[in-house]
Amino acid sequence: MEKILLTGGTGFVGSYVRDRLLSRGFKVTILGHRPTDGQPPGVGFFLGDIGDREAVLEAVGAHAGVIHLAGVLGTQELLQEPRVAVEINIKGCLNVFDAIRAHRKRGVYISVGNYWMNNPYAISKSVAERFGLMYNKEFKTQIAIVRGFNIYGPRQRPAPVRKVVPNFILSALKGDDLVINGSGKQVMDMIYVEDVADILVRALLMDHGVYNRGIEAGMGRDTTINELADLVISTVGSRSKTRHVEMRPGEEPESVVKANVETLKCLDFSPEDMTCLEEGIRKTVEWYRAQQE
Repeated sequence: MEKILLTGGTGFVGSYVRDRLLSRGFKVTILGHRPTDGQPPGVGFFLGDIGDREAVLEAVGAHAGVIHLAGVLGTQELLQEPRVAVEINIKGCLNVFDAIRAHRKRGVYISVGNYWMNNPYAISKSVAERFGLMYNKEFKTQIAIVRGFNIYGPRQRPAPVRKVVPNFILSALKGDDLVINGSGKQVMDMIYVEDVADILVRALLMDHGVYNRGIEAGMGRDTTINELADLVISTVGSRSKTRHVEMRPGEEPESVVKANVETLKCLDFSPEDMTCLEEGIRKTVEWYRAQQE
């Protein structure tokens, strides 16, 4: 049974990637600062940090492949501290890429759909993406670049980084206003977390040969923030209203962030294989409601 290294394995997306790998018969090792309780059988732990070059080199070398999810999040939250994004999201990522190169292992890196936005998070993630493509071209590495669009689902935390779906749902469950930044006409390509996990695992395991461009993990569906808020309110059965406030710093008003689903063909995957938004929101609402009981 092969072992796969997972950075960021205790996070929202990481927990689903872990589960998907285990279901396919792999053992999983989580690279992190400290062991976490409650991990299922088949999950090991490697004490380390992506900022520690030697630890990353050792960890990657002991595994068949690596899915690199670890990073610092935040759009508005990182504006005053862009160096943190550089240290973790760029320099830490280069440590992973260097280890992949040294040991000739396969890897997957999760990038972002809004790579063109000028905030520290999007900039740092897109810079690391470009380094991955450079490594593939110049050093013949196999680092699959997966751009995760607006990922949502159970287990997602509403804070400290403010995420739209959990905050909308928790407000609706309490009957509070759903706070929308700007006009609400921004387009978000929503994708259920289990589908992203499937895409990431496929990108590691399949012989797709796509290492010269990004693979876009989204449904290619236009959903505005206003439409998402209305869907959450109706799914919850809430009397909540929407309330508009100013745009958050670091975000673009009425932006369109939408995946090119043609890029998924190399993984034998398409929007028809994914959880539709209405079903995904229903499952997510059920999970948050159960957490409050």
